[in-house]
Amino acid sequence: MTPRGPGAGGPRGGGTSARHHRRWATGGAALALGLSAVLAGCSGYNTPSDTASKAESAVGSIASEASDAVESATAEAQRRLDDIQDGIDVKADVKTGPPVAGSDGRVRTEVTARNTDDSTRSFAVQVDFRDGAGQLVDTVIVTVDHVQAGHSATATARSTHDLSGEVRTEVARAVRY
Repeated sequence: MTPRGPGAGGPRGGGTSARHHRRWATGGAALALGLSAVLAGCSGYNTPSDTASKAESAVGSIASEASDAVESATAEAQRRLDDIQDGIDVKADVKTGPPVAGSDGRVRTEVTARNTDDSTRSFAVQVDFRDGAGQLVDTVIVTVDHVQAGHSATATARSTHDLSGEVRTEVARAVRY
């Protein structure tokens, strides 16, 4: 079964190590919605103390919602990977490159999958983005399609929202099918 979803991309490159990727992602919407709630809650006829208290409460709520969004994205990624029929765990055969922040604030990393099987296979890879403290801040799934036996191919994992500060990437799970 080939995963399909929003952001599905087509072939990129060619040759003996075809470069393909598809990406599913969830995340950042709760953060933007929460920020607008903070700004709305900080206007009006409140005293500075009331405003600060409301802002502090809203920031806590935003952090909770963002955490819930990441947990939800992680659960969805796990579900999608579990749905792959005849998939084999091959986390050791997949690596991420150094994360690079784009001009749009999104962080990208190159994902390289090595096919150690004796026939052409595809890979679904969950890539986690972590902040400097090691906290999970985003997760995406990329696919690397039609990797020939004994070859490697790459795809690009891209965060779903702006990430600032130190960001590390890691392969959370990889399934070959």
